[in-house]
Amino acid sequence: MNDPSITLVQSLKMRYPSIMLVLFPFFFVSIWESNSPLVSSETFTQCLTSNSDHKHPISPALFFAGNGSYSSVLEANIRNLRFNTSNTPKPFLILAATHESHVQAAVTCGKHHNLQMKIRSGGHDYDGLSYVTHSGKPFFVLDMFNLRSVEVDVASKTAWIQTGATLGEVYYHIWEKSKTLAYPAGVCPRVGVGGHISGGGYGNMMRKYGLTIDNTLDARMVDVNGNIMDRKLMGEDLFWAINGGGGSSYGVVLAYKLNLVEVPQTVNVFNISRTQEQDATETVYRWQQVAPELPDELFIRLFIDVVNGTVSSQKTVRATFIGMFLGDTTTLLSILNRRFPELGLVRSDCIETSWVQSVFFWANIQVGSSEKVLLDRNQTTNYLKRKSDYVREPISRTGLESIWKKMIQLEIPTMAFNPYGSAMARIPSTTTPFP
Repeated sequence: MNDPSITLVQSLKMRYPSIMLVLFPFFFVSIWESNSPLVSSETFTQCLTSNSDHKHPISPALFFAGNGSYSSVLEANIRNLRFNTSNTPKPFLILAATHESHVQAAVTCGKHHNLQMKIRSGGHDYDGLSYVTHSGKPFFVLDMFNLRSVEVDVASKTAWIQTGATLGEVYYHIWEKSKTLAYPAGVCPRVGVGGHISGGGYGNMMRKYGLTIDNTLDARMVDVNGNIMDRKLMGEDLFWAINGGGGSSYGVVLAYKLNLVEVPQTVNVFNISRTQEQDATETVYRWQQVAPELPDELFIRLFIDVVNGTVSSQKTVRATFIGMFLGDTTTLLSILNRRFPELGLVRSDCIETSWVQSVFFWANIQVGSSEKVLLDRNQTTNYLKRKSDYVREPISRTGLESIWKKMIQLEIPTMAFNPYGSAMARIPSTTTPFP
């Protein structure tokens, strides 16, 4: 983040800073054009075929540039259109693996032919890291979206999920088995599990249960030599590295074993907005001080955008406070009326619903919709760019006003603040490689 009005101050008291800030700006990138592959398609296909399980043919999973469904498969999970131009380097092959042996073959053959392999599971890859290279060398994409099984064990409160699944699919299959178990992960149902967990994973229950990776128990991965190993075989150092440190540098993670957490049958969600004319600056200033110190069960995200003014036609900044409470309405009102009266929450603002239905609320899907919507991978795609930074001390009122002024000038950017504290402060910083 390059805004000089936000000061970052080191703190050793907490595992993480009090507030995480996510920015949504635009930026420019340089793109290099890739050369033609040095190995023929036929030769590489032969290698893949000979190194995969013959009971699970690999040929139907191969998409070569210019053939069949190549373009639709490549573009299915592109979220930043700057990486989908005629000049963008394209993989000469996409391997949409349908069996673990396909992943082993991809690693073995990529290594043998000295080809760069990009790995993706779908979702929020705003910088094209999983499907673009700037090296100028030939590369191929290993796409995991077909490896998406979710096996829930209610008795042990665990689940094995393959990395090609989406968070929505995970949430749905947990809900199928239990109405009081959940998974502390992100609020966007279409996020790919592989990238989410390997990168850390934060969501609206992180103040109660920590990050997604704080709830990872085991993993199955293919190492650089094509061997499949679990946590015991890979050892604690490698498991630590792939659980929040980015799995692609060490191998290909096939699946993770998750710890599921308990949630009440009814949770509360709410959404309250304030513009500058409605004293948004003071409310935001107070939120910074209060949000990280609230009870573990309460999470309030702050979303900032630019809208038309309520008093005049001039542009103004709107602050939206989006919250979830793992408890009943009466308790929620008692907490916020005492700790954060500036928000002005009243009973009519609260929506009581199940945990799985609260996912719809966060994803701007109508609460009450069929839970099967979570299985839909073809929802409307939004193209955008995001980046993150951390705020360790509350931003002053003057600082906030300067941010509002810049946002109004630019009109387009939006900002989201996520409060840490609670479990995020209690878990030691060395537990996982998440920053």
